[in-house]
Amino acid sequence: MHKRSAGLLVWRRGGSDGSGVEVLLAHPGGPLFVNKDDGHWSMPKGEYDSDEEPLAAANREFAEEIGVAPPPGDPVALGESRQRSGKVNTIWAVEGDLDVTEVESNLFEMEWPPRSGRVQEFPEIDRAGWFDVATARRKLFESQQVFLDRLLAVVGSGS
Repeated sequence: MHKRSAGLLVWRRGGSDGSGVEVLLAHPGGPLFVNKDDGHWSMPKGEYDSDEEPLAAANREFAEEIGVAPPPGDPVALGESRQRSGKVNTIWAVEGDLDVTEVESNLFEMEWPPRSGRVQEFPEIDRAGWFDVATARRKLFESQQVFLDRLLAVVGSGS
């Protein structure tokens, strides 16, 4: 069975691209992504086990990765999308406006440098930011871009 992730696409009214919408994206931490930008951002999300409800996992992962509770509100299901690896992402949209100038992400361990035997800790997310939809399409991993279209279909352009 393929791994499953759940996450939140937090959005607010705004957007310099004329869409009237901005979305909150997170940049993965650690040495593998330090010099990568376009095509490497994500919605705050993470894996969950079969005994955890996906929406509960999405809220938990948001708090762990961003360092604050998700905004209150009624999440709207944006469905699923499969990555090339086979992992299935399930995403909900929720409207909110958060200050993400300082992200307090949880940490993960990995051997770095490779084959060195040295294990180091890195933040799961090293930064987060608000992006208009056109910029978000450029920033997001390709497998997550479909959620932007689904968000706009639900909330409209706002203009």
